[in-house]
Amino acid sequence: MRTLKEIPCGNTVKVTKLTGEGLVKRRIMDMGITKGVEVFVRKVAPLGDPVEVTVRGYELSLRKADAEMIMVE
Repeated sequence: MRTLKEIPCGNTVKVTKLTGEGLVKRRIMDMGITKGVEVFVRKVAPLGDPVEVTVRGYELSLRKADAEMIMVE
């Protein structure tokens, strides 16, 4: 299983699990990233932070630390 951080630009993946705890996990879920949703990786900054994705029809920037908590397939 891979994390969202490891996915190259231009790929669409499906979220399988969120590994964060408490408030961090809640914040990720509030942004619309939940189990089963498809996420398109639009851009990754040169140093890998942030990762720009499209989820549920809107664009979102995620910190590298948050992207590591999102397991995808």
